Amino acid sequence: MNSPDLPAQFARTHRFAFGVPRGFTVSRDGARVLFLRSAAGDDPVSRLWLYEGNTGNSNGADGADGTERMLADPLTLGGTGTGTSPLPEAELVRRERAREASQGVVAFAADDHARVVAFALSGTLWTVRTDGGAPRRIDTPGPVVDPRPSPDGSLVAYVTGGALRVVGADGTGDRALAEPEGDDVTYGLADHVAAESMGRHRAFWWSPDGDALLVARVNTARVRRWWLSDPSRPDRPPRSVPYPAAGTANAETTLHILRTDGSRVAVRTPEKVPEEYHPTDGAWTDTTLEYVLRARWDAYGPLVTLQTRDQRAAYILEVDPESGESRMVGHKRESPWLDLVPGTPVRLAGGKPVQHWHADRDTAGLRVGNVLTPPGLHVREVLATVGERVWFTASDEPTDVHVWSLSALDEDGEPGSPRTGEPERISEGPGVHTAAVGGDTVVLDSRTPDGHTVTVLRAGKPDGHIAVLSEEPVVKPAPRHLTLGERAVRGALFLPSWHTPGTGKLPVLLCPYSGPGIQLVVHARAWWTVVAQWFAEQGFAVLIADGRGTPGRGRGWEHAVYGDQLTPVLDDQVNALRAAAALHPDLDLGRVGIRGWSFGGYLAAGAVLRRPDVFHAAVAGAAPSDLRLYDTHWKERFLGHPGFQPEHYDRCSLLADAHRLARPLMLVHGLADDNVLPVHTLRLSAALLAAGRPHTVLPLPGASHLVDREDVAANLLNLELDFLQKSLNA
Repeated sequence: MNSPDLPAQFARTHRFAFGVPRGFTVSRDGARVLFLRSAAGDDPVSRLWLYEGNTGNSNGADGADGTERMLADPLTLGGTGTGTSPLPEAELVRRERAREASQGVVAFAADDHARVVAFALSGTLWTVRTDGGAPRRIDTPGPVVDPRPSPDGSLVAYVTGGALRVVGADGTGDRALAEPEGDDVTYGLADHVAAESMGRHRAFWWSPDGDALLVARVNTARVRRWWLSDPSRPDRPPRSVPYPAAGTANAETTLHILRTDGSRVAVRTPEKVPEEYHPTDGAWTDTTLEYVLRARWDAYGPLVTLQTRDQRAAYILEVDPESGESRMVGHKRESPWLDLVPGTPVRLAGGKPVQHWHADRDTAGLRVGNVLTPPGLHVREVLATVGERVWFTASDEPTDVHVWSLSALDEDGEPGSPRTGEPERISEGPGVHTAAVGGDTVVLDSRTPDGHTVTVLRAGKPDGHIAVLSEEPVVKPAPRHLTLGERAVRGALFLPSWHTPGTGKLPVLLCPYSGPGIQLVVHARAWWTVVAQWFAEQGFAVLIADGRGTPGRGRGWEHAVYGDQLTPVLDDQVNALRAAAALHPDLDLGRVGIRGWSFGGYLAAGAVLRRPDVFHAAVAGAAPSDLRLYDTHWKERFLGHPGFQPEHYDRCSLLADAHRLARPLMLVHGLADDNVLPVHTLRLSAALLAAGRPHTVLPLPGASHLVDREDVAANLLNLELDFLQKSLNA
C-alpha cells in the first residue's frame, strides 16, 4: 500500500508549479512572446524569458523546438527578489491576492510591441529590452509595485507608497502624477475585494498614446479594521487589515485621468443605476454603483463597468478623457445576481463591442458585433481581440475547456443582422486549454490527462513548443470519470492501483471544493488529482465531485446556491457518493471521510456536523465558519445583505451546529490568513468546546491562505492521512 514520498515532492515543487511557463504576453504584431518560468521543477526562482520562434533546429530548453532566450535572471541581479531581501508590504498583499509563492521575477509588463519589459525585484525597478542588452536598474524614491511601460515603451508607471509615479525607461524624469492625501488613500492599487473577489488585480491603465492613465483611487477610511498577528512572534506588532466583511462598508473607489504633464481630471460616474435598469424583486435592493468591476483604455477611450452593491446590475460607461464625463453605452441586469463573462466588455479594432449575452436559459454566450455564439457553447472567458476577431475559452462539455475564435464580419465584410456564427475551435483533445494571442500568433496552453504542453502557433500552424520543466509526479493519477445521479454531477473516482475489484471493501474519502469559481473535475492532470491518487494508494477510494454552485454548468446550476451555500452543495456530495458506490460496490459507505480547504474545508466541517449518518470523519482547512465574517463582494453575491436577509447567513453558519458534532473533526488554519481569517476556526473551536464536543485543532503559525512552507505543506498531508486512517480504521 505504500507509495513514493509524494508529500515531499508536492511541497518541494509547490504543487508542481515550479518550472511551469506562465504569464504569456504576445506582442501586438505577434513577433515576440514573453513568459515567466523557473529553471527546474524544484526551483522557486522565476526568470523572465523570450520565445523567439522556430529556427529549424532544437535549441530550445530541454528539447523545445522553438528558441528561448532568458532576459532576466534574478540570481545575477544581486540576489534581489530571491528571498534574501524584504518585499514591500503592498507587494506582499498583491502576491497573497494572486496566490503567488515563487521568488524572483513573479510579474512583468511590456509595451505594445514587447520591446521594453518592466519588472520589480524586492521593490527595485528594472527594465530590459528584448532586442538586446542587459537588465537596467532604475532608481526610484521608494519601493516599486506593479510597474507598467507605456504602449510605446518610453515611460514606466509604477506605485510606491500609495503614489502613482512615472519615470522614463532610460531612468530620467521620475515624477509623481498623484500622491495619497492621507494614510487611507492609495492610487493605482486594487482594494481587497477587487483583487480577492472580483478578479481585478489592476488599478491603472495607460492610454494608447501613452500621454495619460486611467487610475483608481482607493480610500479605505470607512472600512472596518481587523488586526492580524503571529502568536509565534510576539515581538512583532499586529498588522492592520482593512477588511470589508459582509454588510459593512466597502472601500471608496473613484477613477481619475492623470496626464503625464501633471494635469488631472476626475471621472464623473453616476452614483446609482436608474431603476429601469435594475431588477426590483428580492428582499434587498441596493442600486448604488459601488464596485469598479472592469476598466480598460482602447483606441476609442476609457471603457468602465460599474456594478451595484447588490450585484444584480452593471452599467457600462464610455469616458471622455478630456472632461471626465461618462455616458452609458450598455447595461446588464439579472437576479439573483449578475455574472459577466470575464474579459467583457471589450471593443474590436473597428469599434464593435464584444458583450456577454445568454445564448439560452442557462448558457453564457458572446455577442461579437452582430454575430452570436451558438446555444450550447458555454463561454468561460474572452482572451483577446485581434482586428475584427475575438478569441475566447468555452465548453460544450463541462469537463473540457477549449480555445475558440469568432469573427464579427459577415462573409462580405460588412456587419449584418444578428445571426449565429460558427466559431473555430483552436485546441484539440480532452483537457483545459487557454491561450495568449497577438497578431497571427497564438500561445496555446494545454493541460490534459497526460500532462502540460505549451504550443506556439503562427498563422494557424505549429511554430514550436515552450518547454514545461515541472517535475513528473511520483504518483500518476488514474481517475475514472463518472456522471453521477439524477443531476448528472460530474465526478472523478480514484482507486488504488493495487486493488482488485471484488477482493475487499475500501474506505471512501471525498476531496471536494465544490464552491463558486473552481472546477476540480476536468479532463486534465492537476495537483489535486495527484494528491487524490496518493490518498488512494494508501488504501482509500477517493471521490471528487462538482455539484451545484460550481462553474461550467450554466446560470441555473450556479444560482441554485443562492440563499443557502451548504444544503444543496452537501446534498450533491451525498448523492454523488451513493451513485458512485452503486457503480463500484467496493466502496464502503460505513467508512466515509471528507477533506477540503477554504470552501472545501467549510463543506467538510458541514458534512460531519449536518450529515453524521453519511460522513464519519473530516479534515477542514481554512474553513469559514460564520459567513458574516467573509468579504462583501463574495458573500453578498450568494447570500445577500446580512442586515436584510439574516436567515441566509444563519442557515449557512457552522457555529449553530457545533453541538451536533459526533464524528472526529480536525480543524486546520494558517494564523496569517487574511482571506479566511483565523477567527473562523477559533470561533468554531470555541463553540465546539462550549458544547463539550471533542475535536482537533492544528494551527499553522505564519501560514497564509496558501500554505507555502515546504516542511509544513509536506507534513500536513501526512498528518491528514494519519488522522483519517485512525478515525476510519483504514
